Amino acid sequence: MNDIRTVHFGRPIIGDEERAAVMEVLKGPILVHGPRAEKFERDFAAWTGAPHAVSVSSCTAAMHLLYFSWGFGPGDEVIVPAQTHTATAHAVELVGAKPVFVDAERRTGNIDIGAIEAAITERTRAIAIVHFLGVPVDMDAINAIARPRGLKVVEDCALAIGTRYKGVHAGLLGDAGCFSFYPVKHMTTAEGGIVLTREAALAAKLNRQKAFGVDRHMGERKIPGMYDVTMLGYNYRMNEIEAALGIEQIKRLDWILEKRERNYQALLGALREMEEIVLFDEPPAGYVSSRYCLSMMLKEPFAQKRYEIVAEMNRRGVGTSVYYPRPVPNMTYYAEKYGYKPGAFPNAGWISDASIALPVGPHLDEEDMHYISTTIKQVLGAFK
Repeated sequence: MNDIRTVHFGRPIIGDEERAAVMEVLKGPILVHGPRAEKFERDFAAWTGAPHAVSVSSCTAAMHLLYFSWGFGPGDEVIVPAQTHTATAHAVELVGAKPVFVDAERRTGNIDIGAIEAAITERTRAIAIVHFLGVPVDMDAINAIARPRGLKVVEDCALAIGTRYKGVHAGLLGDAGCFSFYPVKHMTTAEGGIVLTREAALAAKLNRQKAFGVDRHMGERKIPGMYDVTMLGYNYRMNEIEAALGIEQIKRLDWILEKRERNYQALLGALREMEEIVLFDEPPAGYVSSRYCLSMMLKEPFAQKRYEIVAEMNRRGVGTSVYYPRPVPNMTYYAEKYGYKPGAFPNAGWISDASIALPVGPHLDEEDMHYISTTIKQVLGAFK
């Protein structure tokens, strides 16, 4: 075991450019309400092709602010995938509305579009979808359900920077898309998020509501300290240090995505024929995945030994994760509040219980992919 590698699941790619950009902010007096947040919005909008981008403090804040801006509240419902990070549902809960969960597809991990209509009631106001692990949802099918009913469509793009559907970047296929810049995502601002939308009025409203609902920001005030508050709002701004990081990170995105694709394909090729695992279907033509990670589902009897298998892989230096530890409706908060029982979302439950997420990030190379696949084969062989 002397040849053990250390293969971290995720690492931010931070270089001298990012460090210099942060130091430049710290040399000046403006740490918030400055020009870098606005430049970051313009740059990210340009990279994705979005007409409007509104930077915020996190992806969770982005989704919460969006529902708040639309006036969602008690008595309203939002369709939410059962297989997602809890933030997707929390954003609905935080405005007092109710998340109504829909099971996943086994072949992609994305929301089961065929089960959405049965979950819609007269209280439904929106459909929230998640591009699971960066694989695009069939947005034509989602919009065909939502538009005739007047429902909003929210794209949770936390893992979908670089995801495209028929040539259009994720986040621009519904009414708004919300992105995360957490450290191990495709790019980072240390912490932060952004909302993309085609609607100028929505972007303008979000810009005000992310900063207390004031009628004019710092640079718009003719007399310092003088402003009015015209609507209710939060303090969800992105600061200048985060924005400076983001400006430099955007410059790396094409390389980051190319590296992820190469790593993903190398690992996929090595695992594709393994009889002990199941892999998600590859996206069809016209769908481009951001390749956040490669998730494999263990077949029985290996699935029952997942914790032991993960522990052995970790011992051999392979970093892993799980997306996600259980369906959101089976998390204690939601199970206790709404009475969901284990097994109510069988596909999401299978993915959660049987999956191991493997790294393909740009901090790794194809030799690391070979080490990961070799380790998996050795470990599973030892558990036979």
